[in-house]
Amino acid sequence: MQLLIRWIISTLALFAAAYLIPGIRVEDPNAWMVYALMALILGLVNAIIRPFLKLLSCPLILLTLGVFVLVINGASFLLAARIAEALGVGFYVDDFWSAVLGALVVSVITVFFTVFLKDGNERRRPVNK
Repeated sequence: MQLLIRWIISTLALFAAAYLIPGIRVEDPNAWMVYALMALILGLVNAIIRPFLKLLSCPLILLTLGVFVLVINGASFLLAARIAEALGVGFYVDDFWSAVLGALVVSVITVFFTVFLKDGNERRRPVNK
């Protein structure tokens, strides 16, 4: 159930990013399906490719005190948009900086709403010693 709710939150966050960032657009009459598919593609990219990018760029992340993670998030967002273009989904990102801003918007909205998803068991889990 929580996976479905997180997917809906990601879909709404992508809608907000496309609404707020001029370089992100959806060109399809069935826009909600595009956002839902893009949320799925972005989730797969974040689960599969993003950990390798973070591992390879670990020295840069440490050197910039974590700011380079924004670049990795933007690259992951742009890669997901290019995969969506190749599949004919209809989600387009114009350039890298639009992808960075879009990833920032999606991250902030997703983190904000997933804070409210935690149930009582996750917040008060006892520590086993």
